[in-house]
Amino acid sequence: MVGVSGGSGIPYALDLLRALGRLDVETHLVVTSGAKRVMTAEGGVRLDELTALATVVHEDRDLGASVASGSFRTDGMVVVPCSAGTLAKIAHGLADNLVSRAAHVTLKERRPLALVLREDPMPRPMLLNMLAAHDAGATIMSASPGFYHAPGSVDELLHFVTVRVLDQFGLEAGGFRRWGEGE
Repeated sequence: MVGVSGGSGIPYALDLLRALGRLDVETHLVVTSGAKRVMTAEGGVRLDELTALATVVHEDRDLGASVASGSFRTDGMVVVPCSAGTLAKIAHGLADNLVSRAAHVTLKERRPLALVLREDPMPRPMLLNMLAAHDAGATIMSASPGFYHAPGSVDELLHFVTVRVLDQFGLEAGGFRRWGEGE
């Protein structure tokens, strides 16, 4: 399950979906209305690019979708990027759209949930929401790539974050030099 919310950084979602496709992982995608607005404002990634990479696409308003139920089995969920508003909803159990509902289900079923935040700076309410989501079982990640692998392109910076997200699910993306490898 991949949720895309209205934080800046939609290219991270695109790279993740590409990697999951290469791994032949079935993906269920939900793009919030906020994410659609950000796509328009940032102008880099189009909605059809994202949806073409997903196995199944769900409308964010469809609270009756398969991924809204705990009886629908998934290997977990990633919200990338995860906006401060989506983080707050997940942290406090507000399930008013499919991304927050699917995240709620993921937590209640004790499946992995990775929230990839990209917003800075982080005010106190956001930090408290991060802690609350963590305490509920989510993994809080920042879309902050490392540089020890000597990236030569933006794509390599994006892939760094993708690899770290996939690590949370025991998936190996390849094409990445980890710390201490190749020395």
